[in-house]
Amino acid sequence: MTDSLARPVPDSFRQKANVDTETYERLYRQSLDDSDSFWAEQAERLVHWFTPWETVQSGSLAGGDARWFEGARLNVAYNCLDRHLESRGDQTALIWEAEADDEPARTFTYQELREAVCRLATALRGIGVKRGDRVCLYLPMIPEAVISMLACARMGAIHSVVFSGSSPDALRERIDDFDATVVITADQAMRYGRKVPVKANVDIACETLESVKRVVVVQRGGDEVNWQDGRDLWFHDLLQGASADSPVAEMEAEDPLFILYTSGATTTPKGVMHTCGGYLVYSALTHEVILDHHAGDVHWCIAELGWITGHTYTVYGPLANGGTTLLYEGALSARNPKRAWQIVEKHRVNTLYTTPTLIRTLMAQGDAHVTEHDRSSLRLLGSVGEPINPEAWSWFHRVVGEERCPVVDTWWQTETGGIMLSPLPAAESIKPGASARPFFGIDVALLDEQGAIVTGEGSGRLVINRSWPGQMRTVYGDHDRFVSTYLTEFPGHYASGDAAQRDGEGEYRITGHVDDRLLVEGVSLETSDIENALTADPRIAEAAVVSCTRDNGSQGVYAWVTPMLGEPTDEELADALKARVLNGLGAVAVPDVIQWAPALPRTRSGKILRRILKKIANGEIDDLGDTTTLADANVVDSLVESSRGN
Repeated sequence: MTDSLARPVPDSFRQKANVDTETYERLYRQSLDDSDSFWAEQAERLVHWFTPWETVQSGSLAGGDARWFEGARLNVAYNCLDRHLESRGDQTALIWEAEADDEPARTFTYQELREAVCRLATALRGIGVKRGDRVCLYLPMIPEAVISMLACARMGAIHSVVFSGSSPDALRERIDDFDATVVITADQAMRYGRKVPVKANVDIACETLESVKRVVVVQRGGDEVNWQDGRDLWFHDLLQGASADSPVAEMEAEDPLFILYTSGATTTPKGVMHTCGGYLVYSALTHEVILDHHAGDVHWCIAELGWITGHTYTVYGPLANGGTTLLYEGALSARNPKRAWQIVEKHRVNTLYTTPTLIRTLMAQGDAHVTEHDRSSLRLLGSVGEPINPEAWSWFHRVVGEERCPVVDTWWQTETGGIMLSPLPAAESIKPGASARPFFGIDVALLDEQGAIVTGEGSGRLVINRSWPGQMRTVYGDHDRFVSTYLTEFPGHYASGDAAQRDGEGEYRITGHVDDRLLVEGVSLETSDIENALTADPRIAEAAVVSCTRDNGSQGVYAWVTPMLGEPTDEELADALKARVLNGLGAVAVPDVIQWAPALPRTRSGKILRRILKKIANGEIDDLGDTTTLADANVVDSLVESSRGN
């Protein structure tokens, strides 16, 4: 963390921010000292309840039985749509941009989006979907995906969104675990200018599944698809004549809203279950405060709906707050670095939430593709997915945000439901690479390897000490796995699996997943420290560090490095990078290998898949595991080829 890179927040912004530093300190203390009254106040302010709760919170984190707003009744879709109609029925709720920049955008007002959701909810009831049934959504990033999520929420069905790039095997595994009765998909998806046969994957996945009774298909492209009469239905045919005034199901606060599966790369995927009441309160509050929502804002969260970020900060948070949310079909990449800034300019985006990996990818293409587009509408920039290195943070702030937009570098997980650590938009200064302070109600601690609490400045395992409304309630169908995975390693605490550092001012910096640490010559090294040293060179866009096995069997450091556009990849640059690591971290951290990488393998949520890099670095190219979550699988082929000979 480089304090000298910290940028003061302009007074013009600070006056607009929802929560200043003094207010944060007061509310944070209240959220811990008088938790019930704090969360009751937020719940009453942010959510419409049909029936009030009997207790704000009961059970406990340690016991694995935490419950929030028990006894209350609400409907999430009603909160996201119906209650806004009187005041903003004609306001744009959803903007959709296709991957191709010559395809017209689609927009929905709150009234239009509600009608579309009602028609689908009516139609789903007509084919037998009932409250509590499970519906799998295997859709590209199109408006019908958002409509399907909200239609399920409206009628009380539980949705599970599966990333549309997942393989048939991965899809089958999730449908089978979830016991879905209906799958909503599309004939095809568009990614990197290519057609992806989404419906064909569903056909393969469902060959051996008995639970799936209906497959509803959105016509995105028009190519011919295989058709199973009696099971398959066109989305547009299903909606023909369906009522636009579907009733809402009054749900208990603790009823499931959705199940979202974590990656199954090394173990069976976990079905993370989130509930209606607590999740919606937490989504709305974090979107309002951390992403600084104001009436009339256009918010763009660049995240696939198959990930929790897309659920919370593309759909439920922004719509619960009456905002305008933007959905982009394609995958932003170096192939078309101008596309993001074209969209920002076209739709006058105010808040932009993306990933460090995408920031570094676009940074590597130079500044011109950014600066030729008007970005004066931007007020706040956000980062999520993994720690952001100070150089990428600085570029994001300086070039994209024109040194006037705060950058909130956030930390959270699928399991947490919403942002847990973040700077405040109105803070006096924001430190690059620091996730800063815990959010309201989030009681964090650092533990050493023996489970003892680390006090003051230090580093350790990041844990949460008490329940919060947005937390997952269980692993679907396997509560024992929930307890053993998150609550057993450090009894009384939620184990995040991440490591962090806390500075003298009490601000936190995530240093990476515990499994990403390296043990070299008996010394424990943080991969993020080595990566930050490498990317501190202005010629480097991004780097990813993994362990490799040396000829003598000991562990070494293998660095994958992506230079800025046009920079030569030669021995001189490699030697300079090694010298930089040597001077900053010592000889033990110097990479054994610096491997040039035109791009790094990352998921659609922006996370670098270091397990794949580690396997390639160690020559295990025949066993790369599940690669279906990759944004671009071709990247792996190029890395395998470039690594030969090392």
